Amino acid sequence: PGDKEAGELGLAAVPGRQAAFRQGLEAAVHYARAVGCPRIHVMAGRVPLGRDRAAVAGEMETTFIENLRYTADLLSQEDMIGLLEPINNRITDPRYYLNTPHQAAAILEKVGRPNLKLQLDLFHCQIMDGNLSHNLKTYFPLIGHIQIAQVPGRHEPDSPGELNYPYIFEFLESLGYTGYVGCEYAPKGDTLEGLGWLQSYWESRGLQHGGTSKA
Repeated sequence: PGDKEAGELGLAAVPGRQAAFRQGLEAAVHYARAVGCPRIHVMAGRVPLGRDRAAVAGEMETTFIENLRYTADLLSQEDMIGLLEPINNRITDPRYYLNTPHQAAAILEKVGRPNLKLQLDLFHCQIMDGNLSHNLKTYFPLIGHIQIAQVPGRHEPDSPGELNYPYIFEFLESLGYTGYVGCEYAPKGDTLEGLGWLQSYWESRGLQHGGTSKA
């Protein structure tokens, strides 16, 4: 994430911070290796203060691509995957550089490395673009991780909001998704009580606790 006290949120696309990015990446690999985590979120970072987004976009993309190729080479030695997560700039972070799956897909194509994937957070995707079924189907070959939260409150997926998560989960299954679904939301109350939505979903699919089929 870079220097949070200095207002940084990732370094991969930030011009002039390449050395710090590589140092942070090596630390992340060290921790990931220790805990057996095969995926690392490579945070793009924010548009520098006082700079116009459009004016600096080209330089930031060039920096991002350069750092991503370095990342892919390093992670290939560890059998790890690098993940790019678009973060919405309408609500969550107005200065974040990577905002949509379309932008991420275009960058991944330019980088051209198979061990770099899309980390699709459906909270951010809904805010920026909506059209989730189409986007999930379109970008499915690139997806390496899914994250969820209800919109707009960013609470449990069964809390009041815009997204029908039972439909989305079944749609992901129909696409053949077998990866993890990260619960990146703020519980409205107690964390364990807030996981009741998962028990209800399992029961609706004829499953017991832990997703084991009754049959």
